[in-house]
Amino acid sequence: MDGLATLLREYDVLAAFWMTVQLTVWGAVGALVVGTVVAVARVSPVGVLQRFGAWFVTLVRNTPLTLIVALCSLGIANTLKVQLAPADSPTFIVDNGFRWGVVALAVYHAAFVAEAIRSGINTVPAGQAEAARSIGLGFAATLRHVVLPQAFRGAIAPLGNTLIALTKNTTVVATVGVAEAAYLMRNMIEFNPSLLYAIFALLATGFVVLTLPMGLLFTWLSNRLGVHR
Repeated sequence: MDGLATLLREYDVLAAFWMTVQLTVWGAVGALVVGTVVAVARVSPVGVLQRFGAWFVTLVRNTPLTLIVALCSLGIANTLKVQLAPADSPTFIVDNGFRWGVVALAVYHAAFVAEAIRSGINTVPAGQAEAARSIGLGFAATLRHVVLPQAFRGAIAPLGNTLIALTKNTTVVATVGVAEAAYLMRNMIEFNPSLLYAIFALLATGFVVLTLPMGLLFTWLSNRLGVHR
């Protein structure tokens, strides 16, 4: 207990986990938007879009997240000088690293979101789409009004799993200097090696506090809103 008290006194643990929460929220929003677009492309009647969706999922899903983070931060931001924050801002380095970290998390997890939504689309009976087209709805209108609402309900559980994985994967952006929980843990271990077990216990507890409610919430939503056939 003395070790935990020392760590909580000397380090801003709440700020580190708040950064993790922000990465999770913004990464999840970006992944949901990009993943939905990719899923729609995969089931579209246009061959080029189908191939693009399949290519995106195959390439991104089989690329390590660390490599994507390094590509965004070191390749695009540092080498190509593509910045997502104002260069004259006093917090430019922090803001730019955070935003590129969000981009990397969103792109990587968008592949898993796309497959989750596509699996949800496949649970919708083909007759419903045919009925929608028979009353004059086009492909986009059929997706928006008939297919996607049911697909999202059918994909609640895999989307919840992806969100939990995203939360834990935010630790990867510590490799490019974003001061989230894993970055703090590295500093703790460097300067307080004698408190190693307390450090791991503190960080593990923090992630359990973040992810356990997500699991319970998505389990409840899946039981409450899932499409039962």
